[in-house]
Amino acid sequence: MLCSIAGIGRFYHSLEMTPEQWRRMIEVNLTGTFLVNQAVLPHLLDRGGVIVNTASTSAVMPQPYQAAYCASKGGVLMLTKALALEYWDRKVRINAISPGGVDTPIIKDFADLPDGADMNRIIRYMSPMGFCQPEDLASLYAYVASDEAHYMTGSIVTMDGGITL
Repeated sequence: MLCSIAGIGRFYHSLEMTPEQWRRMIEVNLTGTFLVNQAVLPHLLDRGGVIVNTASTSAVMPQPYQAAYCASKGGVLMLTKALALEYWDRKVRINAISPGGVDTPIIKDFADLPDGADMNRIIRYMSPMGFCQPEDLASLYAYVASDEAHYMTGSIVTMDGGITL
């Protein structure tokens, strides 16, 4: 089993984002997820197993000042679905979880707003329930990875406090 959870994020004005900043976001969030999946898959193909990737609500809805983050997490979503389709007949289930804000150290990466950012645009994409706690999200990862979820593959499960209603 693999739970691929690592990621980075930050707000940028898209016109001011450097190619290096864009590449780093894509490399960590999307390429990193691909490489970890690729490394684990050979070990799961003979006996079956589960991969749970981490996307984001930003994978399914636009977020202001986060074009690279949205693109990288949208890529994780499609990577998950493509791999699930490719390996479903080898008894490997591949799903993703799309959380909203989670109270983990990545939150500090989103603390710096770009100059002149419209806070009203940002606030409208925040849950009125606040941030999820890691232990709340952990139970969802445990379920998606469990035998109880044996019929899930290529699924994207959202836990976001109502952001995507």
